[in-house]
Amino acid sequence: MSSHPLPPQAFIVDLDGTLVDTLGDFVAVLNEVLAELALPAVARDFVERTVGRGSEHLIRSTLAEVGAAPALYEQAWARYQHHYERLNGQFSDLFPGTREGLERLRALGLPMACLTNKPAAFARGLLASKDLAGYFDQVFGGDDFARKKPDPLPLLKTCEALGTPPGATWMIGDSSNDAQAAHAAGCPVVLLRHGYNHGEPIDAVPALQHLDRLDLLQLP
Repeated sequence: MSSHPLPPQAFIVDLDGTLVDTLGDFVAVLNEVLAELALPAVARDFVERTVGRGSEHLIRSTLAEVGAAPALYEQAWARYQHHYERLNGQFSDLFPGTREGLERLRALGLPMACLTNKPAAFARGLLASKDLAGYFDQVFGGDDFARKKPDPLPLLKTCEALGTPPGATWMIGDSSNDAQAAHAAGCPVVLLRHGYNHGEPIDAVPALQHLDRLDLLQLP
């Protein structure tokens, strides 16, 4: 990717690990599901390494981690949806600099979308509970498109919805998923260090900028 990107005409922003530290939500929900299925609990570090590729991947990986039969997936998925709706946002907090960063971006007057692999209903619920919904013109979840990040399709469809070319639509995320999707879609990408990158250092992933806080984003 060029080190001299086009000035942004729009922003696409990830949710979990980028704006909100939601690990506590995932741990609480998964362990309630596992308890109901008479299965052992999972640790926070496992969840941190596993989140980011969508709820289906998370649940299947969790069942494998505790040695459960894959056939339990449908039952686990139903219980997961029930508990996530109930607990969404209760064990999560904004990362430092999130609101200040979104205020800075909003002041530019450019369209913004939140794009996450989390199911759209849960994403909208979390944004509302943290008073972040008003920053975004569009919100898309992992069930809005045929494929999820790291496939570029969600980014390309979001660019269409925003009415901006990928080369001038900056993706802000926290993982290699976001970076792979952005690179494949032709979007400049900025990565935050405080997120969930499958246990790998995010600075090793190519990006325009690697930031400790969203409000440190530098614009051309």
